[in-house]
Amino acid sequence: MWLSFYNREAVGDTLLLTKGDIAVRQEQSCESKGNVTRIFNNHTNETMGYNLFSISDTLTLDAKGQVILSDEEVAKVNALIQAAGFSDAVVVDRSPKFVVGYVKECVPHEDSDHLSVTQTEVDNGEVLQIVCGAANIKKGQRVVVAKPGAVMPSGLIIWPGELRGVASHGMICSAKELQLENASPKKGILVLDDSYAIGAAFSK
Repeated sequence: MWLSFYNREAVGDTLLLTKGDIAVRQEQSCESKGNVTRIFNNHTNETMGYNLFSISDTLTLDAKGQVILSDEEVAKVNALIQAAGFSDAVVVDRSPKFVVGYVKECVPHEDSDHLSVTQTEVDNGEVLQIVCGAANIKKGQRVVVAKPGAVMPSGLIIWPGELRGVASHGMICSAKELQLENASPKKGILVLDDSYAIGAAFSK
């Protein structure tokens, strides 16, 4: 799963591509060939992202944040990467990343007094294990799930991870985190009514 970002005012004429969490900088290295820089994990050599400089020579982009590349743009990006001598190919997943979920199970985290471990149904029967810290989470709720690859309004990217040793594959969102208008100041996740279809894309 590749994500792409462009903001000329903030970082210059550079397309930023990422396919994983690159927050742990000490585990990352980079290699540059011309206008293409590959970012990779020191231990596994897995490619984590690319920076494509002077991208306006190839693409016309007018964005300040996430960019959803078209098939034609993806082909041009891959041509740049491969012409520089790298073997990766960018693949874009355009499926919805904010969806209506249904909490099928909700149990206390064994190593926390405030976390819960949920089994949350999304997308036509797919179930994600998501660790949630909201006090109002419980079985039987319809909620908004940010799936792996979702980019929150704050700019935070949701990747699979662990919370206190338990795998978590997404985030159950609050109205504040979604930056909804007239969001309640109360803490806790956003709970939807039964009119929302499980697995449907959620939009403001």
